[in-house]
Amino acid sequence: MNLLQSLKLALKSIAARKGRTFLTMLGIIIGLASVITLVSYAKGQMKEIMEYYESMGSNQIQINAQKWGPGGNNVFDELYAYCKGLEDLVEGVTPNGTTWGTIKYGARTSDSMDWQPQIYLGSDQWAKCNNFTIGLGRDLAYLDVKAEHQVCVLGSKAAELFFDYANPVGRSVTIGGVPFQVIGVYAQKDFSGNEYSLDNVICIPYTTNRALTAAGGTYVSMDSFVVKAKSKEASGKAVTLLEGFLKGLIGDPNSMETRGWYNVYDSNQGMDYANNASREQQALLGGIAAISLLVGGIGIMNIMLVTVTERTREIGIRKAIGAERKSIIVQFLIEACMICGIGGILGILISFPATWIYCKMQLGYLVHPDPSIMAGAAAVSVLLGILFGMYPAIKASGLQPVVALRAE
Repeated sequence: MNLLQSLKLALKSIAARKGRTFLTMLGIIIGLASVITLVSYAKGQMKEIMEYYESMGSNQIQINAQKWGPGGNNVFDELYAYCKGLEDLVEGVTPNGTTWGTIKYGARTSDSMDWQPQIYLGSDQWAKCNNFTIGLGRDLAYLDVKAEHQVCVLGSKAAELFFDYANPVGRSVTIGGVPFQVIGVYAQKDFSGNEYSLDNVICIPYTTNRALTAAGGTYVSMDSFVVKAKSKEASGKAVTLLEGFLKGLIGDPNSMETRGWYNVYDSNQGMDYANNASREQQALLGGIAAISLLVGGIGIMNIMLVTVTERTREIGIRKAIGAERKSIIVQFLIEACMICGIGGILGILISFPATWIYCKMQLGYLVHPDPSIMAGAAAVSVLLGILFGMYPAIKASGLQPVVALRAE
């Protein structure tokens, strides 16, 4: 019997038992659809996390440091001067402190808003360090910081909250009662649209901290900084050098003679941790869903054993007229693979709406099943047919013609 005849006979056998065959396929259909849906969800979640880190800015080095004693906390001036000497590794450095106060423009105030902008105290390099680019107007300049100019740059979300779609450049807002002229607006970089939008920010020169304090605000200690490295490799080298610099400036934080405290954190490590955690999650979710595939495979084996029993007489006749064992094995393997293959195709088709609905509910946007996952799922379905169809096929091929012909 050639391959084409085996395929026709397998199709005929499947068509003769449509209901039973479909119920057998359900395990494969549900299993593959579950694997594709859950792994696609995990990939979509990983993409979301990576996009968040990228929008925050890659190759960031987060520094928290405070120096005690005469002169107060003047870490930034010395950190700035040190980073100027690391131009081959470092692109920029800025304070990254936050302050608070009522923001007001005309009749609009931040106190009446559900989504209040975050106010950052930064240098002229704040945008570069935090992955912002100018969309309108200009960015903070070195002179603005040095001369304590009361100017600000708005994130696109903050600009929308106070000015709708009007151009805010040249107008003034008050922060804690202190007037600040809007000199620019950052281009949108966060398209999530929620209250935690990275674009809902206002950046002012860190030197205006004193003006805010004089107006009755609370003085904010400058102990949070961001250093922007030129590359991932440069980031690792810069972290080592910065730790050595801060240890020399402040002393060992664990020593009784320390003059303050500090810690240095490479944001690339966070991206690596998130990436590894997401891969583990994909493996876990895929493994859980694969259990249903195993159950489906056992169902295939069970139905093929039933089929062997039902067709014992047919097998006996074929062997009596000279059919070889391998042709019997191939015949039943083709039938098992065909059941799994059809189930796999149906599972892949079902995975599309399942992935769209589940990811829309969990992530808030549509995720399409990964083609590589679907290709792997199709291969797995055929492999299941071979694995779980092998035993019934071997059992069928081992029947003795005389015994098989006696079967009712």
